[in-house]
Amino acid sequence: MTNGVVRVAAAQGFWGDSLDAPRRQVEGGPVDYVMLDYLAEVTMSILQKQKERDPSMGYARDFVGAVESMMPAIVGRGVRVVANAGGVNPTACAAAIRGVLNKAQGDRVKIGVVTGDDLLPRLDELLDAQHELRNMDTNESLATVRDRVLSANAYLGSVPIVEALKRGAQIVITGRSTDTALTMAPLRFTYGWADDDWDRLAAGIIAGHIIECGAQCSGGNCLFDWRSIPNLADVGYPIVEGRADGTFTVTKHPGTGGIVGVHGVTEQLLYEMGDPRSYITPDVTADFTTIQLEQEGPDRVRVFGIKGRPPTDKLKVSIAYRRGFKAVGTLVYSWPDALEKAQLADRVLRERLDRLGLEFDRILTEFVGVNATHGPLAAEPRDPPEVQLRVGVRSESKGMVERFTREIAPLVLNGPPSVTGFAGGRPKVEEIVAYWPALIDKSVVRPQVEIA
Repeated sequence: MTNGVVRVAAAQGFWGDSLDAPRRQVEGGPVDYVMLDYLAEVTMSILQKQKERDPSMGYARDFVGAVESMMPAIVGRGVRVVANAGGVNPTACAAAIRGVLNKAQGDRVKIGVVTGDDLLPRLDELLDAQHELRNMDTNESLATVRDRVLSANAYLGSVPIVEALKRGAQIVITGRSTDTALTMAPLRFTYGWADDDWDRLAAGIIAGHIIECGAQCSGGNCLFDWRSIPNLADVGYPIVEGRADGTFTVTKHPGTGGIVGVHGVTEQLLYEMGDPRSYITPDVTADFTTIQLEQEGPDRVRVFGIKGRPPTDKLKVSIAYRRGFKAVGTLVYSWPDALEKAQLADRVLRERLDRLGLEFDRILTEFVGVNATHGPLAAEPRDPPEVQLRVGVRSESKGMVERFTREIAPLVLNGPPSVTGFAGGRPKVEEIVAYWPALIDKSVVRPQVEIA
């Protein structure tokens, strides 16, 4: 911390983000913490499948390389790292990181491991105790799909991360925490914000929300005047400069590409916001309508005025379950009359599937280049130079989906003319992993902190 300011740098916005971002964040200038957010809802089910195949897996393996790249800063400068890279196996992730530390003579670096979010081993116990984990969209009890559940993880807040930092952890690894907690926890720990200091806690949550998606708030994926954003090839990832009073500044390292401006920060604030007056987290309920933004200099946006109030007595639970199989096939039709050819190919394919007696839960056709993005809102098509026909099917029967995959290639020679783009072989049959959002009483979730 310098001049009363703690600097929390975002270095990953999802599993698969830039491999260079962690190293560049610690080498580009002074930072106190590096925050790496790896987990999305679908990621948890992928990691659970990996763990089923190999009990030593189930975490974001990119994190190992990220720690290696930051090692001089971790060991030499005392930079702290907070990451939800633990996925469904935080202990195995910590063991892998310990191996990296030992090789780099970082054996004195303490690792904090936060567990307790994984409810999969406790599902039957919870259902028996009348915690029905009802689907927030359909109100069905989880019991209706219990035998198909792959993963079930409660979203933990900042409290266990703060506890790990208090106990001296320099690297904190969690499973499923809220994305915002990864940034909020360092601020809360540094300034000792009380459990009921709602306005400052809300500020910490909003700071986390702004930088949780990495460079999305510093010029990446930005709609406003996107043509003028400089040097996206070297985009700078965001940094929060937090203060004890809850105000903070969003910035990035000097000399990096992209831009930190009010418009870009505003776009990120709108991301996954929901009710702007009630952004609910395990720590606090933040009121986004109170946020004030001010451009205080080049690539510097000051954020202030934030209000918060107590959280609810529930935690969100992200559950993934098996829901049949799918396959998607594509062909490209060229000008002239590309759309008309693709539409005829779709009709021919559907007639052949009917004749074969194949029944699917759903068949979805999209004409990429015409309506795949905007659907019925798309403008009236003219005569596009090319159109990609994309057809997907879904069924509980793997055999029916497999049979569908054999009907795409014949269209090349026995369907409409001017077809191309079939070079990858038959479409792949994939298992569908569906999402089941639910709530659970906070009282039954038991976070644990271990210092390795």
